[in-house]
Amino acid sequence: MKVAKFGGSSVASATQFRKVADIVSSDVERRIVIVSAPGKRFKDDVKVTDMLIQLAQAAIDGKAYDEVLDEIVKRYAEIANELELPAGEFLAELQDDLRWKISEYRNEPCRLMDAIKASGEDHNARLMALYLQETGLEASYVSPREAGIFVTDEPGNAQILPESYEKLYQLRNRRGVLVIPGFFGYSLDGHIVTFPRGGSDISGSIVAAGVKADVYENFTDVDSIYCVNPSIIANPRKLKEITYREMRELSYSGFSVFHDEALEPVYRAGIPVCVKNTNNPAAPGTWIVAKRNHQEEPIAGIASDTGFCSINISKYLMNREIGFGRRVLQILEDEGISYEHTPSGIDNMSVILRASQLEGEKEKRILDRIQTELEVDEVNVEYGLALIMVVGEGMERTVGMAAKATTALAKANINLEMINQGSSEVSMMFGVKEEVVTNAVRALYEAYFQELPVGNSVK
Repeated sequence: MKVAKFGGSSVASATQFRKVADIVSSDVERRIVIVSAPGKRFKDDVKVTDMLIQLAQAAIDGKAYDEVLDEIVKRYAEIANELELPAGEFLAELQDDLRWKISEYRNEPCRLMDAIKASGEDHNARLMALYLQETGLEASYVSPREAGIFVTDEPGNAQILPESYEKLYQLRNRRGVLVIPGFFGYSLDGHIVTFPRGGSDISGSIVAAGVKADVYENFTDVDSIYCVNPSIIANPRKLKEITYREMRELSYSGFSVFHDEALEPVYRAGIPVCVKNTNNPAAPGTWIVAKRNHQEEPIAGIASDTGFCSINISKYLMNREIGFGRRVLQILEDEGISYEHTPSGIDNMSVILRASQLEGEKEKRILDRIQTELEVDEVNVEYGLALIMVVGEGMERTVGMAAKATTALAKANINLEMINQGSSEVSMMFGVKEEVVTNAVRALYEAYFQELPVGNSVK
């Protein structure tokens, strides 16, 4: 059994719907299909999810929303009409559903936002099931509630409840192709609750784990996962295989292929993932697996992200002061701030975090508390940082990985603001100024990947 998830670009238009139908009908093992809301059809297009957020926000603010609601219905109507579907009843239900949700949750903004956002996937799954039936397939729409996707009641941040998996397994007994909307589940009280954005990947992973699928296929708009962002390196090396842990590190560090939580269910269940291209399904794609051969290439990929800052703290004999680090982090916790890394020396400590978390008066309060409560010699904030993550499980058993990186960056005349390597040795983190991050990534790519023969992708 295969569970196939199709992202927003894969279901953005009637043309894409036809491709999905061809892919599903070409393999009888594709028994369960997870769909996103319609994505962008072209570069400057608007995703349906963004239109739904606009609709919900207008309703929350008490503003007119008929125009955006009509645009949403029009998007689905265009798909249905081009597919020559008898969709009058479907479109009427779509409009009634959106108006009912606005009326039902008008005084509960978080509930309203979740219910409206989830409509994108929900109605796209209904439309996909309708189209698959028209092509002659035995297909049916299955709501997340009927499937058994029960989640915590945290609007916008749902977590799957363990009892869901037993219910999901029963889907194996159903006939035909099952089409399930991604991105949301139901609380035990019956409320619609969405996963974090990108949550259709999470839905697909949960369903694959629940039904104990042999393979979880994630269809997107690229032939494979690349070892680096193609907008930085032209025609970068394609990955044939990458491990769950490597993919998790890269996703967290800026890779846009997967939400960084999306792989957890299939990782736990040991189900291999294949990332494939809806527009070129014959391409082999990239396999995400538990283990791969690291000998030929210990590095899996390089990811980068901007928008970080560093709180730098200095105090003589800091290393002798028991509980110093805990008290620093307690101050951040009091302000509701999460951190990324905490590189340190014997007399200094840095805390790397998203710069957006220090907006308003938070920066001054935090610096004042660190200065006063910890009696430090110096504390300041450095903005404009970018983090680069070099990821590969093979680094642990390969000599000279860090030296290769620092040598490459030095040759490129790039100053390192910090270096940090986790105890697992799956990744190395380098901090640089935002204005040189692109050149830094290029230097690292040349150091780690351009020595390989052209035809030798990671195996």
